Amino acid sequence: MYIAQEESFGPVMVISKFKNGDVDGVLRRANTTEYGLASGVFTKDISKALYISEKLEAGTVFINTYNKTDVAAPFGGFKQSGFGKDLGKLFSPSLISHLTVQINEQTY
Repeated sequence: MYIAQEESFGPVMVISKFKNGDVDGVLRRANTTEYGLASGVFTKDISKALYISEKLEAGTVFINTYNKTDVAAPFGGFKQSGFGKDLGKLFSPSLISHLTVQINEQTY
């Protein structure tokens, strides 16, 4: 699917189906894109959400929310979505693979 392989900027969200329990298959599909700025996970299972957030190749992973950021959190993507991070207390050129996870705690 073309839209799922591009880095779209704007009010666009791609929702794709997957077989029940095929989390690793979803991760493979998500990580085959050449971009990795941000991603979102919506689930009732916080353990599954944290597992997925560790495996996704994205600079920011939102859990049960999207695009709600903390200005103190490092910002930047993986792959062709940027090199390194900026902003936040943890800024350092050596943090090129630092992951930011934003969790909507009201759902747990």
